[in-house]
Amino acid sequence: MMSLQFIPLESLSLSNRVGVLGKNRREDVRILNLMSYKSIKDWPEEERPRERLLSMGASNMSAAQLLAIILRTGGGGKSAIDLAMEMLDSLKNLKNMESASIKELASFKGIGNAKAAQIKAAFELGRRLFMERDVKGPVFSSSNDVYSYYYPLVRDFKKEILFCAMLDAKNRIFRDCRISEGTLTNSLIHPREAFKNAIKESAASVIFIHNHPSGDPAPSREDIAITERLVQTGEIVGIKVLDHVIIGDGRHTSLMDDGYIRRIQNAK
Repeated sequence: MMSLQFIPLESLSLSNRVGVLGKNRREDVRILNLMSYKSIKDWPEEERPRERLLSMGASNMSAAQLLAIILRTGGGGKSAIDLAMEMLDSLKNLKNMESASIKELASFKGIGNAKAAQIKAAFELGRRLFMERDVKGPVFSSSNDVYSYYYPLVRDFKKEILFCAMLDAKNRIFRDCRISEGTLTNSLIHPREAFKNAIKESAASVIFIHNHPSGDPAPSREDIAITERLVQTGEIVGIKVLDHVIIGDGRHTSLMDDGYIRRIQNAK
């Protein structure tokens, strides 16, 4: 019979002991104290992460257990759960893990490019699920509504991403799409492309949203120039531009609230 190696709780890091990485972190410590086999396949079946998910449900699993399932196997002499907990300890939270590059993830001993790609794929699926939100989305009655809806999506982007939110006659979003990726410039944003999906979907109006990775949502000259072109194009195709919201770190700027769009509309 294989002997168990007990890991004293006091030998674990403070973050392990207080469970700062998730409500189920003490569950991870319990599992490590019970089993320190090199391979999860040697664990009692009922204790293996995949089997526990099947019996208990994903919502009852800790972040480390879920990550271990994504990793599938261990490496570098460690089990998948060991690797998962080491990564979470080092990166502190899932937000930092999601924003880490492939190179940064692969730098962990036992991870490599293949497992790093699996992690990035899992996060990207989650992001795409977030974007496939209910067809009947919320009504946007203010720029705060727009910010609350999009901030969770764009807050970790390292590049500027421009979105077009398509609204019905009651200002309810029913679809959105990504227009461009990278620093916004007049040469990069073609109005025809920006309105292509809105025209196809017969949107009553649109709101454009983009992030500033610097965290400062103040509009640049390019932002204002692009907004002017978008507003003018909207008037030509018959789809009103209600706002252009720039999202920073915990705050936003509305080019409608700040008067830019009204000045453009009144200048015609």
